[in-house]
Amino acid sequence: MATPSGWRRDGNLPNELTNFIGRTRLLAGLKQRLQEPETRLVTLTGIGGVGKSRTALRVAHLVRGQFADGVWFADLARLQDAGMVRHTITSALGIADQSARSADETLSEWVGDREILLIIDTCEHLVDACARLFEDLLRTSPRLRILATSRQSLNAQGEHTVAVPPLSVPGDVPGENPFTNESVQLFAARAGAVVPSFQLDERNIEPVSELCRRLDGIPLAIELAAVRLRALSVEQILALLTDRFSLLAGASRTALPRHQTLRAAIGWSHELCEPAERLLWARLSVFAGDFELEAARYVCAGDSLPGEDVTDLISSLVEKSILLSVATPSGHRYRLIDTLRDYGEEWLDKLGETEAVRRRHRDYYLQLARRGEEAWSGPRQVYWYVRMRHEHDNIRVALDYCLTRPEEMRLGLQLLSSLWFMWVACGLAREGRLYLEKALELVSQPSPERCKALWVLSYVLSSQGNISGAMEAAERCSSDAVRVGDSGAVILATKMLGTAAFLQGDLQKASALLGVAIEFHRSGRELNPGLLPSIVELSMVLLMQNEPAEAEVLLRDCITVCTQRGGAVAALLRHLRAGQRLPGDGQDRRGARPRPRVAAAQTALPRRARDRPERGADRAALPGGGAAPARLAADGRGPAELAGLRHAAAELAVLQRRPRPVRQGVRTPPRQAGPRGGVQPRQAAQPGGADRARPLRRGAGRAVRGVLTSAG
Repeated sequence: MATPSGWRRDGNLPNELTNFIGRTRLLAGLKQRLQEPETRLVTLTGIGGVGKSRTALRVAHLVRGQFADGVWFADLARLQDAGMVRHTITSALGIADQSARSADETLSEWVGDREILLIIDTCEHLVDACARLFEDLLRTSPRLRILATSRQSLNAQGEHTVAVPPLSVPGDVPGENPFTNESVQLFAARAGAVVPSFQLDERNIEPVSELCRRLDGIPLAIELAAVRLRALSVEQILALLTDRFSLLAGASRTALPRHQTLRAAIGWSHELCEPAERLLWARLSVFAGDFELEAARYVCAGDSLPGEDVTDLISSLVEKSILLSVATPSGHRYRLIDTLRDYGEEWLDKLGETEAVRRRHRDYYLQLARRGEEAWSGPRQVYWYVRMRHEHDNIRVALDYCLTRPEEMRLGLQLLSSLWFMWVACGLAREGRLYLEKALELVSQPSPERCKALWVLSYVLSSQGNISGAMEAAERCSSDAVRVGDSGAVILATKMLGTAAFLQGDLQKASALLGVAIEFHRSGRELNPGLLPSIVELSMVLLMQNEPAEAEVLLRDCITVCTQRGGAVAALLRHLRAGQRLPGDGQDRRGARPRPRVAAAQTALPRRARDRPERGADRAALPGGGAAPARLAADGRGPAELAGLRHAAAELAVLQRRPRPVRQGVRTPPRQAGPRGGVQPRQAAQPGGADRARPLRRGAGRAVRGVLTSAG
């Protein structure tokens, strides 16, 4: 597979934010192992908080110059679905593959013969999936090496396991000077960062050494203790730590001592917080990755925690190093490190609030998805792109909550389908398809929510080039929409069928279906995902039919509205430029045969059948006395080929019976009863009543202009 444009050969390693202390022999041994030909998979194992991830990152920076195609980092800590491991690693490598191929093929082909070191962090909750993936990649990629971190061995073929022990503490090495001990040095370095005046000297070396021994040399515990120097002396910290051990004395006697000690360190930090801070800590544990203050206030407020207090409490947790504050271009975001988040989850469960807070978390991200959907065609499209990429982990958590509870499936479908812009336009088509297909399997009863999910699935599949799948999903949507009376879903399903036909090269069918979608667009100011793409695609069809002037008229009208709305202009201009380069442009069009197409559904579809009476027997009767054409073109296409068009036209006739409003530029006289009790087609009136059978292309431009005027 070709290297993508803009791909960085040096990798994507995160920067080291603090100095690395100790572990000299461990680092040297790891560097040596990664140079040995027979060592291609190394797994760093150890308890939580012992420093596996930090050690892997240090080694990666030390050896990055030895790998011609870079050292790449992928974090699995927040991933819950084993089926998404390959996708996560593919994304970390910068591979933007929107094809319908499996992730297995994409990743294996891309790595190929490249000389790469992959750092895969936090594999313990996905051991089986990681082991299978690593074996497959190492089998097909001879120059690949993998350094993984996990709390347990992966038991994969060819795996070399290296245990990451706690730091040595004073007394481990007889005769060692305590000032040079690595645990003591770590405490001193972190204490100096918190309290610049802190100095390690003869007066405090003994209590510091004792503190490090009590914390068993676990880096996380030592760093948490150092933070408390803002308010406590080392001796006071020791006293509180003794109390903390007593408080958590109920831990299992069979648990590893260092594991118990880590829980004591975290529990002690928890105890130092005020009651409201502890409650907020527990509720914040429902977030995955980072989050905004607005989200925290919505999800965590209520029941003993007023919303107006959340901002100050967030600041307090940042000050106490429970929360990390991350500066981003869109503002500050906050994050609980995973170990502290796990501890908060346990407390939330003890409080009996897990379900209630997770529902609020789901509600917040459902509202966020709806806001993004409504704003996607506006002037802040770039903001919403960046925002939803930031919220990716939390979106997954909200979706997983809904899709694992039968009573939440309906809201899960709403969340999934409201995110159509995220799946299609933010590089997440494959993930969106997986979620949509899973949800639709779980919910089989027709409903408006299921209809929307189906047309979104059709949209996603079209973006991946899976045309047959897109058509099937759109047809299922159209059928279900009739059953539940959802005319909007029928229109969007018609649009998706038109898109699929265009991608198949069936220009006549695409023109008809897209014309239906444009004409019956009645959703006011909602330009996406139906109206604007329909106009752009119809203009491209016109270009391919040697009608560039008509295409330009459509696009210019569309661009005017987009300029007023502040969004999508660049995309439309790109479509226009692409269309101008399509085959057929620049040819002599004098005498070119007009191409039949549908611009106004209520006029063009019945008229086509009427103008060819020999095909009248193929017309299908519709409920309510209407009729739809079974054949459209003069080339003899059969009913099966145009089943989607007939189906859409039939449903629209059933669902949209109210009188149609007069739009700017389009005059629509009322229908008249036909000789068979059906409905005769309306003819678009011409100035002075002349030329009743005007060219369809003129009707299309004026109809689109009228719809756009009402939308803008």
